[in-house]
Amino acid sequence: MEVKTVAVDEIPEEHESFLTRQRVRSAWLFLTPMIIVLLLVAGWPLIRTIYFSMTDASLSDIEAHQFIWFTNFKYLLTDPDWWVAVKNTLVFTLLSVSLEVTLGLVIALALNAHMPGRGLLRASVMIPWAIPTIVSAQMWNWMFNDFYGVINVMLMGAGFIDQPIAWTADPDFSLWAVVIADVWKTTPFMALLILAALQVLPSECYEAAKVDGIHPLRVFFKVTLPLIKPALLVAVIFRCLDALRIFDLIYVLASGSRSTMSMSIYARQQLVDFQDVGYGSAASTLLFLIIAFATVLLLTIGKVKLDGEKKA
Repeated sequence: MEVKTVAVDEIPEEHESFLTRQRVRSAWLFLTPMIIVLLLVAGWPLIRTIYFSMTDASLSDIEAHQFIWFTNFKYLLTDPDWWVAVKNTLVFTLLSVSLEVTLGLVIALALNAHMPGRGLLRASVMIPWAIPTIVSAQMWNWMFNDFYGVINVMLMGAGFIDQPIAWTADPDFSLWAVVIADVWKTTPFMALLILAALQVLPSECYEAAKVDGIHPLRVFFKVTLPLIKPALLVAVIFRCLDALRIFDLIYVLASGSRSTMSMSIYARQQLVDFQDVGYGSAASTLLFLIIAFATVLLLTIGKVKLDGEKKA
């Protein structure tokens, strides 16, 4: 029996549009259960949070509340503590993501090289990422302790400091302590994403550069970096959004410190400690809007950069 093959460009336009519609319907059919679950798990709490942000609800009697509309947001935007939390969150995001991208790129390049025991080394690098955040935060809390912490012991032994430093209590060092702990834990995630991009790069480019005698540093900036930029942008976007909503690490290391208070910590303090559901919900809603705006902004910047490089 003879089988006749048909080229894709020979398929009639009406058949192609029918197949496209079939694929779209199938896609929506498979996505519908996930969308329903997502609306129940994330959509309903978000709607309730926005609702309570416009009330004077209290945790002691949450049902007895009245609408005050945007009064909570008015007070929130004039609260100096809120703007301190915003500043701390933005500084933390900038420092941690910058260090994680730099270190993650260096580690990924090292792990991509051919060496004995490369598989074991890759697995060991992922250990910090595998440890739960609460566990790693408590571990760093012990290490930063001003009485028996190993960080002070090493710095004093090396002669960098003369007396122990209360890393998580001192306003000059507490934010740096949080950044160090976050970089230690999250750099492997960045390295893993960059390594995945490095693994699929075409070897022909590097062989041609080697034959031409081009310096490895120039090859990195002219070949490697442009090729992994899409994966790098995705990693940066994920880490920025994750850093903007940082809570657990700061809560364990320095929850009561004003110098490290993030927007999430501030919202939790108003909601739980002060039992002000309305005001805490307003802070949570504003945090959601900031993260949504950051998501759109980062995706737009990434798309513009990639489209510009394709045109160039």
